[in-house]
Amino acid sequence: MPLVVDSFVMGPFRSNCYVVRSERGAPEAAVIDPGDDPAPLRLELARIGTRTGAILVTHSDVDHIGGVAALAEGTGAEVWAPAGEVDALRAGETRGGMLVGPHDPAHTVTGGDEIEVAGIAFEVIDVPGHSAGHIAFHHDGELFAGDLLFAGSVGRVDLAGGDWETLLSSVRALLDRFPPETIVYPGHGPATTLGRELAANPFLHELRAERQSRS
Repeated sequence: MPLVVDSFVMGPFRSNCYVVRSERGAPEAAVIDPGDDPAPLRLELARIGTRTGAILVTHSDVDHIGGVAALAEGTGAEVWAPAGEVDALRAGETRGGMLVGPHDPAHTVTGGDEIEVAGIAFEVIDVPGHSAGHIAFHHDGELFAGDLLFAGSVGRVDLAGGDWETLLSSVRALLDRFPPETIVYPGHGPATTLGRELAANPFLHELRAERQSRS
């Protein structure tokens, strides 16, 4: 059964925070990448009758972790964060004009790990390229990909830890492993699918050429 996924655009960078439930009416939700003050989010969760059962982090950009500490401390929910980028979350600082409160997550994860939160089983997938320790969370044809891949674009690679060839390799690995109808929930903008991006994303022309050469 498809997950129930609600998207909330947060903060000045308009990043996507996802509230993910196993079904409508589920008492708990997994909250992915709360990037700013979580007070409005908590009000919305109360309105729909669910609570934060877990907080998942794809990477440590300020617009994806800005609300982690406050949400965790306000709800008691445990945090799952990428092992390769956990130091930024533990440290806390003001970055890009946004305050990141320090938080030491209960769990660090890396590719190949499997977790179960809020009644949902996720596989953790390493997807470096936008940042060195970036991860994604996959459940049965639905991929929460952070800033790796967007509808019509990809994550920037000009910041610390970014690398174009590494990002391209991460996308290639997803395309090789998952079917084209796999839904991608990105860190910014609308949802898409792997197949749609392979067919039309201008940044993936190298991957299209590779596949055409095989046929």
